[in-house]
Amino acid sequence: MYEFMQGRVAAVNPGYIVLAVNGIGYRLLVANPYHFEVGAETTVYVQLIIRDNDQALYGFATVTDKQTFNQLLTVTGIGPKSALAILANANTEGLANAVAQDDVRFLTKFPGIGKKTAQQIILDLKGKLEATGPLRQDLAPKPQADPQLADATAALVALGYPQKAVDKLVPKLEASTAKTTDAYMRLGLSLLSK
Repeated sequence: MYEFMQGRVAAVNPGYIVLAVNGIGYRLLVANPYHFEVGAETTVYVQLIIRDNDQALYGFATVTDKQTFNQLLTVTGIGPKSALAILANANTEGLANAVAQDDVRFLTKFPGIGKKTAQQIILDLKGKLEATGPLRQDLAPKPQADPQLADATAALVALGYPQKAVDKLVPKLEASTAKTTDAYMRLGLSLLSK
């Protein structure tokens, strides 16, 4: 139904952004909301998901991310929330490499992904994703006293990571050199996937 939207980022929240398009604010669930900057004009590729009692728009920075999201949804046991968590933590090349190398251990580090689901991802997506680059390890969140850190940790929890696990990361994030919410979130995702 929708392919993309062009507009101004009106708000960035832990689990979603609001994109203002011709006077209408669209709530878009995204993998890393802090990739977007409030006030910036941007194009967001979108996917409408309709469930029995819910309708949601999912947003992606690139067409490749949208295609990968849709491929993940074809895997038994993967829903939109799990697919977003996977996209937040690994770029498409990293995911493709994990699938190509039968790396169940890498895939089970995502929230809600157990060994059986990881094996199903490999089975269903093998040969469908391009394995080109190394696994992405450049993700990071920031300290709770810092608003950027608080936003990053809230986004990690919104992706499905347990609050306890996220709280344990805070000291490491505070000690990092990260200065932005996006950088804190990247580091946090990297640490959570180890």
